Amino acid sequence: MEYELGRILLDGRTISARVAEMAAEVSEAYSGKEFVAVGVLKGAIFFLSDLVRFFPRNSLVRLDFMAVSSYGASTKSSGIVKIVKDLDTDIRGRDVLLVEDILDTGLTLSYLLDLLKGRSPRSLKTCVLLDKPDRRKVDVRVDFRGFQIPDEFVVGYGLDYSGYWRNLPDIHVVNPIEAPARNIQPKE
Repeated sequence: MEYELGRILLDGRTISARVAEMAAEVSEAYSGKEFVAVGVLKGAIFFLSDLVRFFPRNSLVRLDFMAVSSYGASTKSSGIVKIVKDLDTDIRGRDVLLVEDILDTGLTLSYLLDLLKGRSPRSLKTCVLLDKPDRRKVDVRVDFRGFQIPDEFVVGYGLDYSGYWRNLPDIHVVNPIEAPARNIQPKE
């Protein structure tokens, strides 16, 4: 199956306004505290970058990253999470904010929360830009949520399909398109 870029679900201005609101919520929760914001690569890079730029100048935030894979070249999560890049920071005894682009089945976020809890942080909160509750397989607590969206595959603002469309400033729905049937003639 092939896919094409569809309608805009969330435009860049709407995203930016909500990310600014979320930054204020996060800043209030961590007021006066040093914390580590852990971005889940590659999808959360745009969201995390914008989020921390909206923090007040006196915020005591450190950035670190994890890279995981659960999609491959599919539009559906495989449910199998593979750590591609682990943290460089020891989070033992630290306040940690896990920042993810999208929460759908909950399997990836649940796995990461269990993994990070095992490293004994002082606190562990979650921040997701997009939430697709209709796809949930595992109940996961979200502390900071950007938008609840319908069960549609989306790209843009860091989200991709097979590595493409991350660079788009808006979030678009991706539509499946039927590949044309090939007219194969037998050789004579």
